[in-house]
Amino acid sequence: MIRSTLHLFCLAASLSFVGQTRLSQAAEPGWSAQSAHPEQPLLLRNPTGELARVDLRRGGDGNTAPIRVTGLEFALSGENPLGDLAAVTLLTGTATDGFRKAIAVGSPQAPASPLRLTCDLVLEGNRTFWLAGRLKDSANIDHRLSALCVKVVTTSSSLVPEVKKNQAMRLGVALRRAGEDGVHTHRIPALATSAPGALLCVYDLRRRAGRDLQEDIDIGLSRSTDGGRTWEKPRVIMDMGEYGGLPQAQNGCSDPGIIVDPKTGEIFVFAVWMNGKTGKHQWNGDGSEAGYAIGKTAQMLVVRSKDDGLTWSQPENLTRSLKKEAWVLLAPSPQQGISLADGTLVMPVQGRDEKGVPFATIMTSTSHGATWKVGESAYSEGNECQAAQLSDGRIMLNMRNDRARFRAVAVTADLGKTWTEHPTHAKALIEPNCNASLLRITTANGNHALLFSNPHTQKTRTRQTIQVSLDDGKTWPEPRHILLDAGAGAGYSSMTRIDHDHIGIVYEGSQAQLVFQRLGIRELLGQ
Repeated sequence: MIRSTLHLFCLAASLSFVGQTRLSQAAEPGWSAQSAHPEQPLLLRNPTGELARVDLRRGGDGNTAPIRVTGLEFALSGENPLGDLAAVTLLTGTATDGFRKAIAVGSPQAPASPLRLTCDLVLEGNRTFWLAGRLKDSANIDHRLSALCVKVVTTSSSLVPEVKKNQAMRLGVALRRAGEDGVHTHRIPALATSAPGALLCVYDLRRRAGRDLQEDIDIGLSRSTDGGRTWEKPRVIMDMGEYGGLPQAQNGCSDPGIIVDPKTGEIFVFAVWMNGKTGKHQWNGDGSEAGYAIGKTAQMLVVRSKDDGLTWSQPENLTRSLKKEAWVLLAPSPQQGISLADGTLVMPVQGRDEKGVPFATIMTSTSHGATWKVGESAYSEGNECQAAQLSDGRIMLNMRNDRARFRAVAVTADLGKTWTEHPTHAKALIEPNCNASLLRITTANGNHALLFSNPHTQKTRTRQTIQVSLDDGKTWPEPRHILLDAGAGAGYSSMTRIDHDHIGIVYEGSQAQLVFQRLGIRELLGQ
């Protein structure tokens, strides 16, 4: 009964907004109001998040009288807003300062429908209100939630806000937040699904600062066995300690890549290790050099798990077996690798050639990870990359592009011995120069789709978006773009298939350093 009443109330509220562009004529003269949803998720494990924004604006003619606001009314909707929300709070402040600097008006209260929050504020100029919410630990992250202001109540009248944006919010998990477990910054996620179905997310544990190598950085792992709803306490799976008598800050490991062998169940996590080189970076100058020597060139390490990610081997150094001596650098791409039908493992990698120029390619194993072979460069001045198999069996490599603000795209039919440009190379998928994720899924009818995620902009790392292609990446129609987070974050993302009906994504978002969300495959395909 509660849910039915709620939907009827919200339908009536939504209908009252149709065609409305200004406030009601019976409202406060000279004042206007707008109500909008934030284009970002509401996350479990966060103490609060923005549900709705209400902007009150005073007319510019100088004759508009102050008003006294005594309350705001909101309509809540979604699959189960009263069941998913633990508490709501009214905040106020300036639009310039934003939600994070807003001040609470009153105490948190239980959600209700209709929802009225009281206040007593005399407004002489523009003011912004926010409805903040906290999710219950039991909230269903497959749900969506909507909160719109339907009335601003004053002592003499009321304002009915214009609806600026009316898109329901998705829910998710704040997988890692700044400062948790004494770690300053969590970055560079790579997400995979184990053979038994556990979700495994590896990432940088940047212990002292947010900056990249050289620093005190270890590789961490978060693991979920319930499709991403809850996550185990992070494990440290790669830590070079004080190797060579040097401090932790001169033995950093970074940029993890992960691959699961579906036939054996073994999991491999690769990373790049720097020893010494204080103040250097492996991608710049002599931060990494030709040759094989530890302390001169950055090293390619691997750790392995044979028990579904519960325990891990000691790091093994693969540098001499994989890197050409003349190359300045060989490193994993921080993404998930793939497995072909014949058991071949394909892992995206990156590096710097003998001239120090970045390149991207793949490395492959036909021996279940016992040995690996590195392919030829797919693209010069490309680096972080993701591989996916196309319908005709060829492998597509989608690459961060240092030459233009479009993704570089190449394909190989011989496991990286030779490459050709894809028709969409440097012209179809925009980017702000950032890592991205590419995932192939098989649909219920046996067809294939490609999913691509990145910050969908050529400027800053905002607008984290998933795009869908049903023709092997030839086109990425805008109706199949799904915006996850319009806010600013570090921008890296990684996707995996969770089960028959869902994919999962971890990305560096605006609401947490690492954000996890689930999406239904039927929605992605427009079904």
